[in-house]
Amino acid sequence: MRGLFVTGTDTGVGKTRVAAAMIRALGCGGLKTVGMKPVASGSASSARGLRNEDALLLQAVANLPRSYELVNPYAFAPPIAPHLAAQEAGVRIELAHILESYRRLCEGADAVVVEGIGGWQVPFGNAWGLPELARAFGLPVVLVVGLRLGCLNHALLSARAIRSDGLHLAGWVANAIDPGFERRAENLATLERSLNAPLLADIPWQPQLPVETLAARLDRALLLSLLDNAE
Repeated sequence: MRGLFVTGTDTGVGKTRVAAAMIRALGCGGLKTVGMKPVASGSASSARGLRNEDALLLQAVANLPRSYELVNPYAFAPPIAPHLAAQEAGVRIELAHILESYRRLCEGADAVVVEGIGGWQVPFGNAWGLPELARAFGLPVVLVVGLRLGCLNHALLSARAIRSDGLHLAGWVANAIDPGFERRAENLATLERSLNAPLLADIPWQPQLPVETLAARLDRALLLSLLDNAE
């Protein structure tokens, strides 16, 4: 299956909106595309069970309908680290269950975009976490860098960890999350020189930017080439 795994330098850096924009861009390019958020914390109760806002967005922007349970196999109520949320709920996050949901989700699709949770080293249990999940999917990784003070350290450490865990850093997205971030252009230039991966989009500070606008800012040709190279 062709696809991309979206991770971030931290929580709250815009992973979901970038993942949603990728799904929309690929769908507008004629591909049957689905999205997945395997594990989510910070979910609200509904008549049909817990629902996570980020997972709902990924479900909504995909052009192939899929059940919520396939898009988000593990949803937890409190907005805390997933292994702690799972422990409190008396649930064990199982890789086999995630992979079976992924297999069913991808049936009939041309491409999938999977969004992680938090940063790269988030644990799901005592012996495994996000790196093991990404390896199991076998998808190239796109890193969302939240542009704020400290982003150089966070981005370079994340890139090093992704590669040392045996994954391919296929590209990255610069996402402005601090309107007062000083020396933005200089920091962006440093990241372009240092990350050794193509820049898919430079997203300016603009709260509530529509997904369609974000999708238009992505380099669609580059996005498609990343999928082709992942085959």
